[in-house]
Amino acid sequence: MKNTCLFSFILCAMLFMALATAQQRVILQYNPRVPMTCDKFPRVCRAKGSPGPDCCRRQCVNVINDGLNCGECGRRCRFGELCCGGNCVNVMYDHKNCGSCKKRCLKGASCRYGMCDYSS
Repeated sequence: MKNTCLFSFILCAMLFMALATAQQRVILQYNPRVPMTCDKFPRVCRAKGSPGPDCCRRQCVNVINDGLNCGECGRRCRFGELCCGGNCVNVMYDHKNCGSCKKRCLKGASCRYGMCDYSS
């Protein structure tokens, strides 16, 4: 019985020391003067209130709708295009994204100047 108690005490002490060491490592990594960038802490981008879940050039972005990182980091949309679902689209003439992303024109209708059936 004494051996079992001694063994459990030693095991608890070792576990406590391991947890304390892990906490110290986390505390040593965090420095309030240095910003937490996503290149070193990728989980920062998944936090509530983050601009997006992806890390591009040390900034959190959403590559699904970010015009400067459309579909992948560094892929910029041209003037007059929007990033819709990770693709650069000219919303002035695209019948699947007419005027804005995911705004479809009815079957047979065309998109002109961002409006469905503008000339009709």
